[in-house]
Amino acid sequence: MPKKARVLTPLERRIMRVLWGGGAGNVQKVLQGLTGEPQLAYTTVQTTLNVLQRKGRVKRKLVGRAYEYSAIVSQEAADSHAIKDVLQKVFRGSVDELLLSLVRSKQLDARKLAELQAKLEADGREEEEEPK
Repeated sequence: MPKKARVLTPLERRIMRVLWGGGAGNVQKVLQGLTGEPQLAYTTVQTTLNVLQRKGRVKRKLVGRAYEYSAIVSQEAADSHAIKDVLQKVFRGSVDELLLSLVRSKQLDARKLAELQAKLEADGREEEEEPK
């Protein structure tokens, strides 16, 4: 699949969040699970779910008279593709430039970096402790 097609649109991401958070559901369940503005029409949600199905992001099965949709792509995988896309488009693939931008815009400071370092170290210890 081409790189561009792997990144979810904002509307696709909103719909996928419902499936990631609440599990499989039909169009009505997804519509009810959507929060925030703008409110979407039933047909918009249905069309977007069908697009996601054609793109291989969700699968569907007929349950009664309606399709039930479930996510195939994990939130982690979708996030990873989105981050890589931003990294390439905005920072020419440079993680250093991304981090410098976060520091310069005061979205990341020494305290937050220390917290992240502690989390990384804790994750590393957990990985070492897991049986292979």
